[in-house]
Amino acid sequence: MSKGKFGYYDPENPMKDRITDIGPPHYWQMFPPIIRRNYGKWLYHEILEPGVLMHVSETGEKVYTVRVGQPRLVTAENVREICDIADKYCDGYVRWTTRNAVEFIVDSEEKMKALKEDLESRKHVGGSYKFPVGGTGASITGIVHTQGWFHCHTPATDASGLVKAVHDVLFDYFKNMNLPAKLRVSMACCLNMCGAVHCSDIALLGYHRKPPMIDDEVLDKVCEIPLVVAACPLGAIRPVKVELEDGTKVNSVRVNEARCMFCGNCYTMCMATPLADKEGDGVAILAGGKISNRITHPKFSKVVVPILPNEPPRWPSVCKTVVQIVEAYAKDARKYERLGDWAERIGWERFFEKTGLPFTWHILDDYRLAYDTYRTTTQFKFTEHAWAVSKAAGGI
Repeated sequence: MSKGKFGYYDPENPMKDRITDIGPPHYWQMFPPIIRRNYGKWLYHEILEPGVLMHVSETGEKVYTVRVGQPRLVTAENVREICDIADKYCDGYVRWTTRNAVEFIVDSEEKMKALKEDLESRKHVGGSYKFPVGGTGASITGIVHTQGWFHCHTPATDASGLVKAVHDVLFDYFKNMNLPAKLRVSMACCLNMCGAVHCSDIALLGYHRKPPMIDDEVLDKVCEIPLVVAACPLGAIRPVKVELEDGTKVNSVRVNEARCMFCGNCYTMCMATPLADKEGDGVAILAGGKISNRITHPKFSKVVVPILPNEPPRWPSVCKTVVQIVEAYAKDARKYERLGDWAERIGWERFFEKTGLPFTWHILDDYRLAYDTYRTTTQFKFTEHAWAVSKAAGGI
């Protein structure tokens, strides 16, 4: 029975001392015994090798954590295998991180070594790791992402497929700690961003470029027009009367295309306003964001590639561009310098030079809060790269 300072749960008598049936059990009950004994007593931790951490308590006890990367969408069979591993080595305790990694916690170095060897021996039929160990320290952690084509109704690209393709080309950076600092990569399949990619070192953003298509024939039959109008955050939708080809007059809506930001909120309210478009949809890349206030303040990510095509199943253009950014950062940044800190130190103009990305007018940041996140001064640093853009646009 799990005993802790916030109440007990006895599986043999689940109703005993029950206070409420609302909400999950208290996290204290999920702690391994060694974590409970040393709660609030940790002195320091070390990363012994990629994917392996050691925490040392003031009592002298040590905890070893082995972190493995996992996809966001997993099968029941996969979860059962994780639980079997936890039963074998960790007395049944296991935890998931917010970046989809799984952490196995043991109380001795011998158990850690046996656990790591077991994890790395488990492979898929094709030879790839089932449980790759890594994602700690100065490496790329697991890529968090949204629903994508698998589940969501408003994506401009897939999430799971794109993340798999990108993670494959960055896998060596996950298994090793050879970057200047940790690198967070996130992915959202539309600009509603339920994946919160706006503060990531590298952010992949699915992006619609065309307004919703209005199906006048069925809209009034399946949708409540006031809800469709109210769903638009920019007030770009208005109700109208429309005459169909057979002369029938129906209620419908029209979109002010100049005001539309292609978010898909109207489609959330009404299936007769689809937004997906093969030519218009693509992937934008943002860079330089972070949530941490270590060394410098938190930053929003900035657009560095306005649009790349959807190219399933492997998204070669997106993968190539992400690798360009990561390799330039790994080569040029200083130790402990996050990607955004590196870009601001050398200047965003140099960032585009070193990464080989084209600088276009689409990247000019006119967001009204950008004064704290991007240099908007007219005193632009005219490097050779910037001069080339100016000349191509017909300037000096």
